[in-house]
Amino acid sequence: GVVDFGASDKPLKPEELEKRGLGQFPIVFGGVVPVVNLDGVDAGQIRFTGALLADIYLGKVATWSDPAIKALNPELKLPDAKIVVVHRSDGSGTTFNWVSYLAKASPEWKQQVGEGSAVAWPVGTGARGNEGVSTEVKRVKNSIGYVEFTHVVQAKLAYGLVQNRAGKFIAPSAASFQAAALSFDWAGAKDFFVIINDSPAEGAYPIAATTFAVMYKEPKVQANSQAAFAFWRFALDDGEKFASELGYVPLPPVLVQQVKDYWAKTFKGGA
Repeated sequence: GVVDFGASDKPLKPEELEKRGLGQFPIVFGGVVPVVNLDGVDAGQIRFTGALLADIYLGKVATWSDPAIKALNPELKLPDAKIVVVHRSDGSGTTFNWVSYLAKASPEWKQQVGEGSAVAWPVGTGARGNEGVSTEVKRVKNSIGYVEFTHVVQAKLAYGLVQNRAGKFIAPSAASFQAAALSFDWAGAKDFFVIINDSPAEGAYPIAATTFAVMYKEPKVQANSQAAFAFWRFALDDGEKFASELGYVPLPPVLVQQVKDYWAKTFKGGA
């Protein structure tokens, strides 16, 4: 079968695209969110820093009563229980964005575990897909996981706030994802190769992410390619309602125009 386009939360480097005859462009913004299952802790109540999340996923902070967690959450009644760490068992763009952020927040994470769509996890239980992680966190008391924000919305999970570079504890939301996305220079990036986590913007959610479409520059089947562009044009011009309902953020008009200019330059039949 012929694949007309792919979508990924991990951008390909310009040289990889060049080698394979591909182009890529952003379609929506979202975020990767820490979620917990703790008695009496509701959505948006528990606070994390990037360094603390890294220490939990390194196994250095292993109980909910650890002083590092208490210091950020003095008003929460947290159990003296072991933290059950849940991560992805499959490679994914969600993991790529999560560990890319942990590597920026923690030199130890960067050195010991590193980055990528799949990593050798120091601790925890693997689950397949965002759905698998959501299900596992809902099922297991005292657990923590990470999922795309859309799954938080759908599964009604208790998410944590994450401290951004400006020192603010930020909830995942359309506004905080957009603040992150808009703080980067899209116009100056070749093939839109931009990773939008760890933004310096005051209102930015620190683990924001972009979903990209990837297509052949010279499509095998021109008619399919034209249908794909008709779909993307609709998604970028009129898809705002659907994106927002799912917890994604549509591209701002200035970026939509940059994407359309890129189509005309990059893809045969993309104008």
